[in-house]
Amino acid sequence: MDKKYLIVNTGSASKKYALYAGGKEVCKAHFEKEDGKLVVTFTAGLQRNKKNITQAEYGASIRYLLELLQAKKIISAKSDIEMIGLRVVAPGDYFLSSCVVDKTYFNKLKASEQEAPLHIHPIIAEIRQLKKILPGVQVVGVSDSAFHANMPFQSKLYSLPEKVVRRFGMYRYGYHGISMQSILPKVKSLLGELPSKMIICHLGSGSSIAAVENGVSIDTSMGFTPLEGVPMGTRIGNIDAGAVIYLAQKLGLSLRQLETYFNSKCGLLGLSGKTADVRELIKLEKAGDRKAKIALETFVYHIKKYIGAYSAALNGLELLVFTATIGERSFIMRSRICSELEGLGIALDEKKNDKLVGSDGFIHEKRAPVKIAVIHTDEMGEIARQMLKCKI
Repeated sequence: MDKKYLIVNTGSASKKYALYAGGKEVCKAHFEKEDGKLVVTFTAGLQRNKKNITQAEYGASIRYLLELLQAKKIISAKSDIEMIGLRVVAPGDYFLSSCVVDKTYFNKLKASEQEAPLHIHPIIAEIRQLKKILPGVQVVGVSDSAFHANMPFQSKLYSLPEKVVRRFGMYRYGYHGISMQSILPKVKSLLGELPSKMIICHLGSGSSIAAVENGVSIDTSMGFTPLEGVPMGTRIGNIDAGAVIYLAQKLGLSLRQLETYFNSKCGLLGLSGKTADVRELIKLEKAGDRKAKIALETFVYHIKKYIGAYSAALNGLELLVFTATIGERSFIMRSRICSELEGLGIALDEKKNDKLVGSDGFIHEKRAPVKIAVIHTDEMGEIARQMLKCKI
């Protein structure tokens, strides 16, 4: 009988799980909020079912999933699961490689919680659930930053004194590396080879852009934490350091309170005053909501700026990739991002763009110098591959 592995991807706005056996995905479950309600979408082969769930069921998603797997006779007991791979988003050199989650690893994760609370807090909660419900099963923490580990110093460094940088590990680590790593073999399969100059746009509730040269990340929009970069669902993205000090004084917030504010009250939610969901913002914009329009335009503008900057860093561009929830699903946002980038050789074929749903493919104009691709991220598969490399 094939060994069964559970893959866990706890994001800032959703939870994803997949069961693998014999190196292949058996089924997957996606817990998320949709139209203001909590839902779980369970997929096994060609069967796909969506169901509303309670907040309590979302909070105990591991238990819910295991009971579901047993009810569907996909596993006979919890003991069928032999290993767990978990996506870990955390700053620091220690987390630049994937390794078994032991006591030392867990304590270092807790010590880093304030650097990326939107991700580390749910990861810690998830590990506790896993250890409680599946005691004795080895958990491997798979680094979300490893893909960016070899960025050149001009990309990694903040302009801080060297002593401070070394003492506190103040580097730009970057994130969404698992997603971006999973894109590369798909690109190679589609084109027959990897382009030497590529930009990957991972667009979801958290968004980041990366410049990839000959398959290696040379720069990325997220930095020491996942707060840096483009405006995101609830995260602020880039902000003047002086403005941070000013806001702390004017709002009367402690540093921890301000950190929570930047992580959960800003971005598209802050700009629109209503929602962090791009789908809902598009609906509001159509209904004449001015703030929704501004939020979307700001999001698009900052992505365009990174595409332009990374085209310069790469000294040209051969392929632009859209991936993750917004990048894969929203032909509207892809069209807006690519609009008026002809000077960079980027020209979208609107008919191809509108029709491409649910599969990988190209959406650029036939004679455009830069290819544009929509490629579905395979974070779960990549986590499984990296997990097995760490098996001891």
